[in-house]
Amino acid sequence: MSTPAIIIFADTGLDTATQIAEATGGEIYSCGQGGADALKLLPRLFSEGRPIIGVCAAGILIRLLASSLENKQKEPPVLAVSLGGASIVPLLGGHRGANRLARELADELGGHPAITTASDSKFLHSLDEPPAGWVLGTPQDAKPAMMALLLGAKLQIEGEAPFLAEAGYPVSSLGAVKVLVTEQKLRIERGVVYHPKTLVAGVGCERGADAEEVIGLIDFALRQQNLAPESLAAIASIDIKADEPALLEAARHFKVPLRLFSAAELLQERYRLKSPSDYVEETVGTPSVAEAAALKAGPLVVEKLKSDRATCAIGKALHPIDPENLGRRPGVLHLVGIGPGEAVSRTAAAVNALEQSTDWVGYELYIDLVADLRRGQVEHRYGLGEEESRVRHALELAAEGKVVSLVCSGDAQIYAMAALAYELLDATGPRAVSEVARRVNLETHPGVSAFQAASAAAGALIGHDFCCISLSDLLTPRQDILKRLDGAARADFVTALYNPRSQRRTDLIEETKRIFLEHRPPSTPVIIGSNLGRPTEKVRVVSLADFDPTEIDMLTIVMIGSSTSRTFQRGSGAVAYTPRGYAAKGAQDGN
Repeated sequence: MSTPAIIIFADTGLDTATQIAEATGGEIYSCGQGGADALKLLPRLFSEGRPIIGVCAAGILIRLLASSLENKQKEPPVLAVSLGGASIVPLLGGHRGANRLARELADELGGHPAITTASDSKFLHSLDEPPAGWVLGTPQDAKPAMMALLLGAKLQIEGEAPFLAEAGYPVSSLGAVKVLVTEQKLRIERGVVYHPKTLVAGVGCERGADAEEVIGLIDFALRQQNLAPESLAAIASIDIKADEPALLEAARHFKVPLRLFSAAELLQERYRLKSPSDYVEETVGTPSVAEAAALKAGPLVVEKLKSDRATCAIGKALHPIDPENLGRRPGVLHLVGIGPGEAVSRTAAAVNALEQSTDWVGYELYIDLVADLRRGQVEHRYGLGEEESRVRHALELAAEGKVVSLVCSGDAQIYAMAALAYELLDATGPRAVSEVARRVNLETHPGVSAFQAASAAAGALIGHDFCCISLSDLLTPRQDILKRLDGAARADFVTALYNPRSQRRTDLIEETKRIFLEHRPPSTPVIIGSNLGRPTEKVRVVSLADFDPTEIDMLTIVMIGSSTSRTFQRGSGAVAYTPRGYAAKGAQDGN
């Protein structure tokens, strides 16, 4: 179940919402007294499949979501909780987790779960809501079986399904409603079939193998023994395949996680292997990938099969497998741009990455700027000047199977850590990261950069061609910076200046003013933005002639307009913009 969204419409519901958030790991959304924000928010959350818990009257949620109700088989849980938590009412998605969540919240809040679903009011859950580890293989048979049980019939169970007795279902060896628990793809009369998630498909493949080939081989292996795909708990392979597109696509196709083992871990299965390979051992350090990975679940039920570029074997465990206890997940490193600092400037993708991560890595100030999103993530704080150390650490953490966010201000690709991450992945020799770290999955989440925030705060200076230049000579030779400044000035770009001045480096910003005055009129607008997106934000517009370089520090961005940039006064003060040429176009069109 994804992170619940907890909705409040008044401060009086905050205490209960906070309790719910602590119990569920949910996120609180305050929609205000009028609830206008909720008109768009709730349908969006609902369409994303987010569980919704409203600390409010049930009727409010019903009215807000009425137009979104289309398919009861796909709707997420929606619950209404009274202000004090005395009543918890599942409104939608009862069999998709709402009833179970209502009971859990009732225990936490000391309230009463007002469950009205017939099956759930008599039993802890319905037949079509098995716990993790089992899948209902014949959903079409659940309703008639449930009706028979409500009329007094008993279950006759073949196989392991302890959750049924625990839910209060009557069980008898002579029961009229049959339950078959099997990995086989079967159907029975007058009963239901559950598939336990006990199978692991071990897969090896050549680099760049086609996803359709891998999926087809797994599917063929299952069909050989009439095994149900629903019984697959995971696809498993060697850790250097963490970024293999074919394996990732196969995992998505079968809706199971990809789990990874090191060569040393797979080597532990050497004496159980039926078809070891000297070539594979020479190549990756273990005589088997597919077979050894499958054996991590248990004895093989499908021995190793081979296609042109892939191998597959299937192992079976005695009991349902929790994938979290099987190998480790592929590492993911999110390169997250958090914008200039304020929460409203973060992208939804950046927020989601931060919330889903197990670990945050970054400069300590940037981690402080996202503290409101902290939900138990492990923080790895670094000081200024430790850029390579922090990126290397983030990559190696991801190599351990963790979901890591490398937190960058502005945009991660603009004078930030994204390029350094790729540089280290490409490095050889002493700077090289581990082979497993080279295979982590990288996902980049762009953010609002400082030049965008400054331009927006003071008008629209980047309405036409622009460039960005860093004045820091720590990594770029001074002569290269001066050459680029001269080129930008001659080419008449609007120019954003990052890292304009430090305590040690004071004259490059002065040189910049001199260079641009050679190519720009003194009246050229200059935007000075300090502490963007923070409570002490200050943005102003001055002329190039009046621009004072001695006022600038490292928390400031400077933007120099082009020769066509303009400034004028509004009620809020001076604004600056760069026209793109629409006036001339209008004249040509006869407007």
